[in-house]
Amino acid sequence: MSIKAAFMVPHPPMIIPAIGKGGEKQITTTIEAYEKVAEEIAKLQPETIIITSPHSIMYADYFHISPGSRAEGNFARFGTPEVAFTEEYDGELRDWICLLADKIDFPAGTLGERDPELDHGTMVPLWFIRKKYKEGKIVRIGLSGCGLLEHYRLGQLIKQAVEDCDRNVVFVASGDLSHKLQEYGPYGFAKEGPEYDKRIMDVVGRAAFGEMLEFPEDFCEKAAECGHRSFVIMSGALDGQAVEAKVYSHEDVTGVGYGIASFYPAYPTVNDDSRRFGDHYLEKIKRELEEKAAKSDAYVKLARKSLESYIMNRKVIDVSEHLPDEMLKEKAGVFVSIHKGGSLRGCIGTFLPTTDCIAEEIINNAISASTRDPRFRPIEAEELPLLDINVDVLSAPERIDSKDELDVKRYGVIVTRGRKRGLLLPDLDGVDTIDEQIAIAKQKAGIDEDEEVELQRFEVVRHL
Repeated sequence: MSIKAAFMVPHPPMIIPAIGKGGEKQITTTIEAYEKVAEEIAKLQPETIIITSPHSIMYADYFHISPGSRAEGNFARFGTPEVAFTEEYDGELRDWICLLADKIDFPAGTLGERDPELDHGTMVPLWFIRKKYKEGKIVRIGLSGCGLLEHYRLGQLIKQAVEDCDRNVVFVASGDLSHKLQEYGPYGFAKEGPEYDKRIMDVVGRAAFGEMLEFPEDFCEKAAECGHRSFVIMSGALDGQAVEAKVYSHEDVTGVGYGIASFYPAYPTVNDDSRRFGDHYLEKIKRELEEKAAKSDAYVKLARKSLESYIMNRKVIDVSEHLPDEMLKEKAGVFVSIHKGGSLRGCIGTFLPTTDCIAEEIINNAISASTRDPRFRPIEAEELPLLDINVDVLSAPERIDSKDELDVKRYGVIVTRGRKRGLLLPDLDGVDTIDEQIAIAKQKAGIDEDEEVELQRFEVVRHL
């Protein structure tokens, strides 16, 4: 058997009357669409309901899949503990997903459960489903800080596991759309909010799942969406299959976007190589990065050569005498930043020079960024063709008296309080104001937001 249908649904707790206390009447269209989805799931009689939720346990570089045989949860944090759930997990299917992930060293599994209780991103869909259909176990899967391509790949592993285990499965991708659609909404307004909602509803209406992989990370952040990665996992779970898409509703009256849609694979199964979106996107990215790498300057080429040598052979390369003079004769602090699929994959550098020349600084920091950044697991050899690398060479920091002397596009900032020091580079995606720049630098240093700090600024020459 296989995935019989997939559904994109929101999870506003206020949609439940005991919580909304009449406020749910604002989103009657969403409620009616949700009821239809629940009825369709009941007709399919799934053995297992897979739910991906943005509010389950989430890690930067790991997908958490809930362990154990069962879980409970309620809406106590929303004032209604009497609305409660007890759900059985499909341990066999879950363990098979984990086994497939282990075989290819994919970062997914049952490790690191901080809270076993069901989250509201899981319980809101179940509130509708369980009114119509009491049977079927669940598998609960969280999102991660990994790139969209990894989320799609997880969906592919889920698809394979479902087929291997011969399960009749329904996939529920839980996630709200933008949280910044109206000035009166709880999160205010951003122009990216309605742009995101319009774009994602167009994509799902056409089942153009490959376009989900093209949403820029900073655009999604500014739109304050929460479900995009959930939808991408769902897309991967339907990889290579012709599907029929149907949009039931879209509402934004609360300032948060709620979209509901269904996706039914063709029956009998129609394999469609044009819908292997993950593979197509991967090949596109590889081509673009190959072209970019060929045009990159000596700074970036040296960083790439250094990290590739170390990752492949654990060998630190020597400084070549054929490099430009400024790389051999000048000293400077250097940051090496690595991105994969639009997401940060590693970034480490030095405020001030620690070696005899810029070239040596690049060699050392490229190795550190790729293998020693504590926020990420070390980069593996198979990831090398997918890496986008840039090198920032820093000027000497200068002390300033006020944040008025900063420019978020031109200057990086160093904040210092006692022995604590944090740095943030200039001209970063998603960092649009000086206050944001200082706040992030403080956070990196472990300095409280309201604590006074000494400020320094610096300029960079960015090599792409």
